[in-house]
Amino acid sequence: MSETRDPTSERRTERETVVVAGKESVGKSELVASLTGDRPTSGNFRGTTVRSERYTTDDYEFVDTPGIVLDTDTEATRDALSCVSDDETVLLVVPATDIDSDLEDLLPLVDGHLGAIVVTFWDKVEEADDTRRALETLSADIGVPIVPVDARNVSRPMADGGVESETLPEHGQPDEFARIMRAIDQPGIFPEETTRDIGRRIEPPKTVFEWPYVGPAVSIALLLLPAALAVWFANTLAGELDPLVGAAFEPLVMWAGTLPEPLATMLATQYGFLSMGPFLFVWAGPTMLIFAVVLGVYKNTGLVTRMTVSLHPTMRRVGLTGRDLVRVVMGFGCNVPAVINTRSCSDCTRCTTISAISFGSACSYQFPATLAVFAAVGMWWLVGPYLLALAATTLIYVAAVAPPEARQSQTVIDRRTFLSRPDARAVAREAWSALREFFFKALPVFVVITFAAALLDESGGIDALGGVLGPVMSAFNLPAEAALTVVLASVRKDGIALLTEGGTAATLSPLEVLVAVYLAGVLLPCLVTVFTVAREVSAAWAAKMVARQAAAAVVFALIIAWGGRVLLG
Repeated sequence: MSETRDPTSERRTERETVVVAGKESVGKSELVASLTGDRPTSGNFRGTTVRSERYTTDDYEFVDTPGIVLDTDTEATRDALSCVSDDETVLLVVPATDIDSDLEDLLPLVDGHLGAIVVTFWDKVEEADDTRRALETLSADIGVPIVPVDARNVSRPMADGGVESETLPEHGQPDEFARIMRAIDQPGIFPEETTRDIGRRIEPPKTVFEWPYVGPAVSIALLLLPAALAVWFANTLAGELDPLVGAAFEPLVMWAGTLPEPLATMLATQYGFLSMGPFLFVWAGPTMLIFAVVLGVYKNTGLVTRMTVSLHPTMRRVGLTGRDLVRVVMGFGCNVPAVINTRSCSDCTRCTTISAISFGSACSYQFPATLAVFAAVGMWWLVGPYLLALAATTLIYVAAVAPPEARQSQTVIDRRTFLSRPDARAVAREAWSALREFFFKALPVFVVITFAAALLDESGGIDALGGVLGPVMSAFNLPAEAALTVVLASVRKDGIALLTEGGTAATLSPLEVLVAVYLAGVLLPCLVTVFTVAREVSAAWAAKMVARQAAAAVVFALIIAWGGRVLLG
C-alpha cells in the first residue's frame, strides 16, 4: 500500500526532505548531484553525529548520509533514520551489481518509513530487459517504487526544455529524472524484508589490487601519490613563488604595523597573520588542494574502495581498517575534515584512527613547512627518510594505543566496485567539500592561534619557553636554538619553517634536520586538531591523546637521533 502525493508543478511553500541512504560506493552522491545540479553544503543531520551532505532545489532538500557499513556504523545511520518524520521520504540506493544482498541488509533499517528505491550501476547490467522485469515484479511485491538508473548520467531538465547533462544515459531511458521524481512523489512504505530475489549478481573484474603482496604495495604507492605531487609542487613552483608573494604582502604588513595595538602585533609581527600570509597562499593552500583533488579522483573512480579492500587485512593487525587508513591520508590535506570523517568509523577503531591522524597526518601546514626547511638547506632527499620515519612510527604508535577489540574485530571488507573514468564535476564537488572544511573550519581557528602566537611572542613567552626547553634539546643531539621551533610548532604547525630563521638549519647535519622537523611535527598535535577532537569526542579524551602522543614522540625522536648517530658512525 503506497501513499500518493500530488506531484503538481506549482512550487511548494516548504522544501520536502529526502534522506538518501545506502552502502558505501553505490553512487549516492553522484545520483543526488545529478538530480539537483547543486553543490553540497555540509552539517550534522538534525543533531545526530552523522555527517551529511545537503543538496537543495526549489522543492526538495536531499540529505546524502554517509555510506552504511554493517556491523560498524549501522547504529549511527539508525540514529539519522530515526529522525526522519513520518511524512518524509527515504531514497534507498542499491547497486545493480548486488541488489538482493543490499536489500536484505538495508530494508530492516528503513522498515516502516516512506520511500523509494533507486538501483544504480544499471549500465553494468547485460540482461537489462529481464532484470528490469524482475525489478517491476519486486516493486509490485513490496509496494515500493524501484527505478534503475546510471547515476552518473541522470539528466536534470532545464528551464528551456533541454537537459542539464553533457550526455544522455546510454543504458537507461532519457526520462530517468522524471521517473525518480515521480517515485519520490509517490513513495511506498518499506517492508522489513522481501519475499523474492532478483537472482542476479555482477562481480566486478579483478585487477592488480587483488594480487597478493602486489595489491597492497600498489595501494600504498597510490596513497603516497598526493604527497609526491606536493613535493613536486614545492620543488618546482612554491620556492619560486614564495618571495614574489611575500613582496606583494609587504606593503600590507607595513600598513598593519601602523595600526594601534594589539592589532599591529597580531597582524604584522613575525608570527602575525599577514606576515604568515605568503605561507598560507603558496604552501598550505596548494597542498590542501592537491590532496583534495587526488582523493576526489580516487573516490569518484572507485579506486579508494579497491585500495580499502586491498589494505584491510594488513591494517587489521595494527587495530585499523582499510577505510580508516584512507581517512588518515585525508589528514595530510587537513586534519579537521579527516577527524570529522571518522564519524563513520566503527566504535572500536574511531579513536585509534583519530590518534593516527593526530600523530602521523602531516597536514597542509606541517608538510609544506617541512618541505620548506628541506628546500632551504638543500636536502630534498630527506623527504623520503622523513615520510618513512613518520609512517613507521605512526604504525607502531597506533598498534600500541589500539584497544584489543580493534585488533580482534572480525570485520571483513571484501566488496569490490567497478572502476570508471573520473567525472570532473564529481571530483570538483569532492574537492569543494574538503576545501570548505579547510577554510570555514580550520582557517578561523588558525587565525585565532596566529593572534595568540603573536601576542605570546610579543610578551616574551615564546622566548621564555625556548629558554627553558633549550637545554633539553641536547638530549636529541640538537642545539638550544631548535627549542623555539619545537615550541611554536606545538601551537601551529607552520612554525616548523622557523628552523630556517637565523641560519639555524644551515648549521645542522642531515640527521639533525630530520630529528628537528620530526620532533616539532609530532610532539603535539596543532591546536586546531585538539579543538576538533575535543568537540568530536570529549575534552578529557583529547587531553589524554595529547599526553600520550607527547610521550611517544619523545621516545621515537630519541631513537631516531641516537640510533641514526650509531648507524652513521
